[in-house]
Amino acid sequence: MSRHLPECLQAGRHEPLGATPRDGGVNFAVFSESATAIELCIFDGAGQRELRRYALLGPDDGVFYGFLPGLGAGLVYGLRVHGPYCPEQGHRFNAHKLLLDPYAREIVGHFAWAPEQHGYELGHPDGPRSFDTRDNALQALKARVAQALPAESSPRLNAPRHATADLVLYEVHVKGFSQQLQAVPEALRGSYAGLAHPASVAHLKALGVTTLSLLPVHFHIDEPHLADLGKPNYWGYNTLGFFSPDPRLAQRAHRDDPAAVREEFRAMVRELHAQGLEVVLDVVYNHTPEGNEFGPTLSFRGLDNRSYYRLVSDDKSRYENVSACGNTLNCAHPRVAQLVLDSLRYWVTEMGVDGFRFDLAPVLGRTHHGFDPQAAFFTALRQDPVLAQVHLISEPWDAGHEGYQVGRFPGRFLDWNDKFRDAVRGYWLRSQQPSVSRGELARRFMASSDLFHHGARRPTASVNFVSVHDGYVLADVVSYSHKHNHANGENNRDGRDGELCANFGHEGPSEDAAIRATRLRVRRAMLATLLLAQGTPMLCAGDEIGNSQGGNNNAYCQDNAITWLDWAQAESDTQAFVAALLALRRAEPLLRHEQWFAAASSDATQASAPSLRWFSPRGAEMQQHDWFDASQSAFAAVFFEARQPAESAATPRLMVLFNPEPESQAFAFGLGAWRLVLDSSGELPQDAAPMPISAVQTSPQPTAQPIAQPTAQSIAHLNVPARSLLVLRHV
Repeated sequence: MSRHLPECLQAGRHEPLGATPRDGGVNFAVFSESATAIELCIFDGAGQRELRRYALLGPDDGVFYGFLPGLGAGLVYGLRVHGPYCPEQGHRFNAHKLLLDPYAREIVGHFAWAPEQHGYELGHPDGPRSFDTRDNALQALKARVAQALPAESSPRLNAPRHATADLVLYEVHVKGFSQQLQAVPEALRGSYAGLAHPASVAHLKALGVTTLSLLPVHFHIDEPHLADLGKPNYWGYNTLGFFSPDPRLAQRAHRDDPAAVREEFRAMVRELHAQGLEVVLDVVYNHTPEGNEFGPTLSFRGLDNRSYYRLVSDDKSRYENVSACGNTLNCAHPRVAQLVLDSLRYWVTEMGVDGFRFDLAPVLGRTHHGFDPQAAFFTALRQDPVLAQVHLISEPWDAGHEGYQVGRFPGRFLDWNDKFRDAVRGYWLRSQQPSVSRGELARRFMASSDLFHHGARRPTASVNFVSVHDGYVLADVVSYSHKHNHANGENNRDGRDGELCANFGHEGPSEDAAIRATRLRVRRAMLATLLLAQGTPMLCAGDEIGNSQGGNNNAYCQDNAITWLDWAQAESDTQAFVAALLALRRAEPLLRHEQWFAAASSDATQASAPSLRWFSPRGAEMQQHDWFDASQSAFAAVFFEARQPAESAATPRLMVLFNPEPESQAFAFGLGAWRLVLDSSGELPQDAAPMPISAVQTSPQPTAQPIAQPTAQSIAHLNVPARSLLVLRHV
C-alpha cells in the first residue's frame, strides 16, 4: 500500500472539517487554536502499522489542512498534534499520542485501557502535570475515511413528520428492546436491524407510539472503573465519536466493518420511517470519555484542551465538572459549537434521524455568567435550516450551580418534566406525607403552566413521564421501597436514594394476589394519567408489558437480563390497555390540545375556545379552598368543546375522574348524560352503546333496566373504584 501513497501533501481546503473524499483524493481539515503543528499519520487497513506521516498546512483561522490525491474511502489515519505541554495554562499537547479525529465517520480498532493512553506518566510524583513519552499508536482508535453518501440514499427522503401535538415518545435501548424477542431472528436480536424487524415494528405500531427516543447510539467507550469490574457502559452516555454509530449495537456480522454498521443504522431508520415511526437520538454533547486531569488523551484533550473544555478559571490544569463525569465541553467556543452543529446536521441529512434529546442540556447554554437560554449555541441551533425540521428535546438539568432549568429552554424545545413524574407517583402511591395534593396533580396533568406558560411556549413543551431509563421502571415503582443495585458492584451506593416508590406490603415479587392486584391497579392509573395528560407523553420501553429490573434504579452497566425486555413474561392485558389509552388520545383532540385552556370557572361554559372546569366528588365546581383541603384527594376534570356561534353555551365533551384512595369514592354531578369509555381499574362495565352515567354500577354487569338520562339540571351518581382513573364521554 505504501507505494500508492503520494510523497507529499498537497494544498487543500480548510473546510469542511474532517476527512472528505473529493476531486480524486481526500481533503483533511483539523481545528486546533493553539497547536504549532499537526501531523497526519496514515496506517494500513487494520490500523496496526503506520505507513507515512504528512505535516498538515496552515493554520488558517485555526484550521490545519491538506489534500492527498489518488486516495479515497477506506484510508485509515490518526493525528499527532504538537504544541506546548503546560497544564497550568490549560495546554496538554503531546505528539507521542495518536489522536482520533473528532469528525471521524468510521472508527476502527477496539479500545482497551492502557497506561500509554494517558498524556502523563501514571504513578509519577507530579501526577497529571508530568509528561509521558510512550507511543500509544498500537492501542489508539483510528479514523477511516468514509465513502461519501449520495443525497438520494438518505433515509430523510421518506421521513414522516408528526405534529408536536400528536407526538407519543417511546424511550428505548436499541439492544434491550429485541435481545429477547423470539420473533426476531437470532442473528438480528439486540441490533439496529432487530429494532426495525417486522416483529418489533408490529409491537410499536400496535401500541400507537409515534416517535422512538433511542438511548445513545454514538460511538462510546467504557469508563475505566467499569473495565476493572468487567462491566460495560450499557446505556452509552460516554461518547467519543460524535459522527459514528456504535458497532456494539449492530448485528455481529457487521461489527468489524464501520461502513456496514453505518449502513445498518441507515437501513433501520429507513424502515422505521416507512412504517410511520420517527427516530430521535439521545445525544451527549456535555462531556467526553477523557474525564478530568487524571484521564486519558484520546482526541479532544490532545487537539486543543483549552478550546474544547471548560477549565477552572484560577487553575487551568483542572476541569469544570458540571456534567459530573469529569469534564465539560465548552460549547460557548465557536469551534466546539460548530462540532456539535455539524454532528447534528450529519445525523439528520445523512443518517436520517428526526430529532435529538440533549443529555444534560444546560451545558449547551452555559456562558461565563451561568445558563443563558439566549446563548449563542441556541441561537445558532434555532436558525439552522436543517435542524429547523427536527424535534429538539432537553434534559433540562446538569450537575452545576443553577443547573435545574426546567421550562427555561428557548423556542420549540420540549423539556423533560420530572415534576410531572414526582406528582403522579406521589398522588397514586400515597407514599408521601403529606401526599401530593389534587391541586398539584391537576397542575401537572394540564402541562405544568407554572413552568411552561410563558413567552410562546405551548403545553406540548412539557415532556411528561413516570419512568425513564434512569431510575425505577414502572413495575419496580410499585414493587420496591428501596433500591437494589448490588449487581452494579458499588455496594448499593450508586443510583438515586429516596426515589418515590412503594412495595404495597412486600419487597419485590409477591405471590399475594391482593398485593399483585393493587400494584397492577396503581400502575394502570399512572399509565392512564401519563398518556391522557396535556403535554407530550413519553413511555419507557417495557412499562407497557410490566417489565421489571429487579429494583435496580441505576442499571447503566447491566447488559443482561436485568435490562433486556422480558418478552416471555409480557403482560398482554397491560399492553392492550396502553394501546387503548393511546387510541383514546388520538380520537380526542381535547386530550392533546396545543393551546392553554381557559381558566377554570363557571364562565368557561361560554368560552369560544376549548375550556376546562374542575369538580369535587360532591358535584360542586372546585373553589380555592377545595384545592387546599388535604382531607380530600378525589376530583374530576370536565373538558368543554369550543362554543359554536349558534350555541348559547359550550358543550361538555369529556370527564376525567381521579380517585387515588384505597376505597371507592362516590361522585355526584350533572351536565347531562355520559358514557364510560375507560376505567383503569377494569371493575366497571363498558358498553358500546351510549348509557346514562347513573346506569353505571359497581356490579360486574350493568343494570338490565334502562334508566332515564339525567338532564343538565339533574344529578348523576357514580362510585369510582379505588385507585382508578375513569374517562367519560358526553352523549
